[in-house]
Amino acid sequence: MKRAHGHLVFALVAAAFAAVTAGEGIQLQHASTIFADPHAPEARLAHAVALSKVDYDGALAAYKAIIQADREDLRRIALYDLGNLHLHQGLRAGLSDEAQSLPLIELAKQSYRDLLRKDPYDWDARYNLERALRLAPEDDDTDADTGPPDPRQHERTTIADPRMDLP
Repeated sequence: MKRAHGHLVFALVAAAFAAVTAGEGIQLQHASTIFADPHAPEARLAHAVALSKVDYDGALAAYKAIIQADREDLRRIALYDLGNLHLHQGLRAGLSDEAQSLPLIELAKQSYRDLLRKDPYDWDARYNLERALRLAPEDDDTDADTGPPDPRQHERTTIADPRMDLP
């Protein structure tokens, strides 16, 4: 009886591995057909990612072409990667050379904001935007000369109302 159960478990595990292998084979076949055509959108994105490591201007042009294309899923990836490209280039320029680094960081912030308008729950873009904002904070000059806030604009206190019952 134990031997039969052992053989059954082995057969189930082997069948599970065979299913995973078949799924991976299908994905590999799909990837090979995509990358056989250099004009496929996924291939253009992979090319842009590869360019981002060696050629800033080439990667910039490739990402902009993907963003202007009609694939929304690739557009989001390209916006995020474009923000990363600008941010890395700005960090390479160094914060000591603000004439070069600040415009690149501003472009990175704009790219992250564009992505967050499309997908407000993209936490990676949100984190990178916060990081870029720490590198180049934005001044809020509108509140600097207005004086103290209007007391009528204060929010209600957070102290619990004694008349309210807790659930």
